[in-house]
Amino acid sequence: MHTEQRQAGFRLLEQAAVTEFEILRSEVFAGPDGGEFGLRIELQFVRDADETLSSDESGALGFLFAMGVLSFADARPRGASERDYREQDEFGLDDFVDCLSHTVGGHLRFDADYVRGRRMKTRIDVPPAGPVVIDTQGRGKSAEHWLVRLRGARHLRPAGLGVSAGGPAPDQVTGSCGSRGK
Repeated sequence: MHTEQRQAGFRLLEQAAVTEFEILRSEVFAGPDGGEFGLRIELQFVRDADETLSSDESGALGFLFAMGVLSFADARPRGASERDYREQDEFGLDDFVDCLSHTVGGHLRFDADYVRGRRMKTRIDVPPAGPVVIDTQGRGKSAEHWLVRLRGARHLRPAGLGVSAGGPAPDQVTGSCGSRGK
């Protein structure tokens, strides 16, 4: 990774470190095959009542980048993706941009499927108003651990914790960042 990209990545991680959020809900749901499950977390960025921030000041980009870095670091290959997998690898700004999209409705989305052999299966939707939704598939409860690391806390205490065998499908977030060889 080039020095300029690394520095920009550090700036995004610094932004993520100071972005406050509150967990609203965490829900486990059945996956497509019986041996896996998905996790959906809803959270909101916390701001002072009198604070009005544009989306680039909200910390959303830093938050999304940090979640991408953590997801990538924990991800492992599955099946044929092993041929593209390298143990020593980094999630960079180019990966982040490939996984990022913005909708006409103002949603900022991060969608990572497989990145260089790593099965990330992480989708995050940041709407202009309303809760941020994090969906992971086949990753266990890793996303909860990423949030703990971002928060610097020991335990995550969501407002509500539920298990749903046929919970909502993670189709609210669309698009995909594909496997890229470098």
